[in-house]
Amino acid sequence: MALQYKIVPVTPFEQNCSIIWCDETREAAVVDPGGDLPHIHRAIDELGVTLKAIWLTHGHIDHVGGTGELAQQQNLPIIGPHKEEQFWLDMLPQQSAMFGFPPSKTFSPSTWLEEGDTIEIGKQSLSVLHCPGHTPGHVVFYSEAAKLVVVGDVLFNGGIGRTDFPKGDHQTLLNAIKDKLFTLPEETAFIPGHGPMSTIGHEKKTNPFVKMYG
Repeated sequence: MALQYKIVPVTPFEQNCSIIWCDETREAAVVDPGGDLPHIHRAIDELGVTLKAIWLTHGHIDHVGGTGELAQQQNLPIIGPHKEEQFWLDMLPQQSAMFGFPPSKTFSPSTWLEEGDTIEIGKQSLSVLHCPGHTPGHVVFYSEAAKLVVVGDVLFNGGIGRTDFPKGDHQTLLNAIKDKLFTLPEETAFIPGHGPMSTIGHEKKTNPFVKMYG
């Protein structure tokens, strides 16, 4: 019994939408369906899993743009992000216009997430960590058993999230990385919001933005 994942890049921003599933029950969640829903549907069909929920790391358009439509199509609960993201979700129409995205169906999460919450898919459980800085209500999803964390736009392979958007804060982001992510086991792999995967240990040693914490 294990947690499995598949990354499906979506939108012109090549955002790493992830399908996360329990290989015993074949129940799945989709993390950050930012758009290109046909790509996501095709991946789910190819995997032969049953989609049960949408999980969101934060409210930026490339991560949530397809959420309202997908939730309505399949009657799915929307889990996350943290309630501090209401600001960004309320701005979805403006975000669509600003970045040249198709109009996004507005939505409200079924459940807001808090630090220390647990989310489940099939027989797998993941812990919720609140990692603000890129956005105020950004959360990440950590599976200790799978040695995997889905980090959205907090940390990248060789980079960190932007903090020049409204309500972003550079020091807050660095603190979240140091206190929440760099305390995880070094062999923990992470799925970032963009670009290739890496491990916590690799970034502690080599990431030029945060290696002083390694």
